[in-house]
Amino acid sequence: MDWKEVLRRRLAAPNSKKNEKELKEEEMDLFTKYYTEWKGGRKNANAFYKSIPRFYYRLPAEDEVLLQKLREESRAVFLQRKSRELLDNEELQNLWFLLDKHQTPPMIGEEAMINYENFLKVGEKSGPKCKQFFMAKVFAKLIHTDPYGRISIMQFFNYVMRKVWLHQTRIGLSLYDVAGQGYLRESDLENYILELIPTLPQLDGLEKSFYSFYVCTAVRKFFFFLDPLRTGKIKIQDILACSFLDDLLELRDEELSKESQETNWFSAPSALRVYGMLLNYATIFILEHYVCLHFCPPGQYLNLDKDHNGMLSKEELSRYGTATMTNVFLDRVFQECLTYDGEMDYKTYLDFVLALENRKEPAALQYIFKLLDIENRGYLNVFSLNYFFRAIQELMKIHGQDPVSFQDVKDEIFDMVKPKDPLKISLQDLISSNQGDTVTTILIDLNGFWTYENREALVANDNENTADLEDT
Repeated sequence: MDWKEVLRRRLAAPNSKKNEKELKEEEMDLFTKYYTEWKGGRKNANAFYKSIPRFYYRLPAEDEVLLQKLREESRAVFLQRKSRELLDNEELQNLWFLLDKHQTPPMIGEEAMINYENFLKVGEKSGPKCKQFFMAKVFAKLIHTDPYGRISIMQFFNYVMRKVWLHQTRIGLSLYDVAGQGYLRESDLENYILELIPTLPQLDGLEKSFYSFYVCTAVRKFFFFLDPLRTGKIKIQDILACSFLDDLLELRDEELSKESQETNWFSAPSALRVYGMLLNYATIFILEHYVCLHFCPPGQYLNLDKDHNGMLSKEELSRYGTATMTNVFLDRVFQECLTYDGEMDYKTYLDFVLALENRKEPAALQYIFKLLDIENRGYLNVFSLNYFFRAIQELMKIHGQDPVSFQDVKDEIFDMVKPKDPLKISLQDLISSNQGDTVTTILIDLNGFWTYENREALVANDNENTADLEDT
């Protein structure tokens, strides 16, 4: 309650018989009292605020070279200290020895188990670096259906290994964080991958002259999916959370299976496929144009570039894949994406490929949705759907197929997506429906639409072929 309220109540008292002068004097006394208390409180508050340690330091400006060097050096020392806190190979081996020594019978199959009591004993003997792993919450996370309340020694050790790997990788990435703000710019990630290549046995087939082109392709995947707003930087935390770095570091395995290599965006077979087939042409092309080679499975960039100018025109891009994408969709690609004199460079092409090959992913759907949203309203309506499907109908006529009614396709699309607004399909509706890849395919690609229309016949045919193979 403030002093004005106290005074009002006193003046409103029914038994008050004071004259006006006395009331004014009392008012001034009360005002002085409360003002003094308030001012004293402000002083105490200021003294309290000054006792809080400083926690914000501005970043040094570009011209403050000495401060920048000091900051870089302090970060390097900090990261080195953090690196020394991690378990090394010898300490990991010692931990495994202790776990194996304290396993708790009986064994279930070939899997060694350990109970909570022995778990704590190992924690006491394994040293201070391991203390963080031997906690009740870690044990509780790993306990499952064991009737004796134990956890798998192998699962726990893998958990420790994964934690150590994540910390090592974070420190390694942080060394390339020039800004020191917890994110990597495109050039930072390029430097990281470039220096990582010699440590990956699966990339031994790449010559050094092709390293920069490989890096171009590898970095693009990170930025397409982890930087959807195109800010030009990615949080290190996001890099660690996604599976891309796992795929890249999987190339350390000298015995990686052929199937794993074929499905890995970063693998050498894709690079060698382009390198081997187009060696002479590629060498001249690189020297003259300094354009990245496309090492991903489609391997089509140089094949599409018929005039060998290092860029793709709309006509050249139209031959991508099965060459059945509509001109209307390709027009939108060249309207919305970055081009140079109406032609597409390699990085823009990579975004295009990543979007079309990963249509189930939100980042890919966001890319395609922007192209389909011709009125830039943030949703697709009947007009938008009809605009793109008319091009599919025209291609069907050209190929001698009977055109399908747009009304039927429109109803199927809305039935699949089930948008919140029955007349509009938002990007979130498309993602939430898990049908975004199907919807976008039937609107932009004749081959994709034909496959969707004949899906039942194709499934039946596959079943027949499978049955025939089993009979033989």
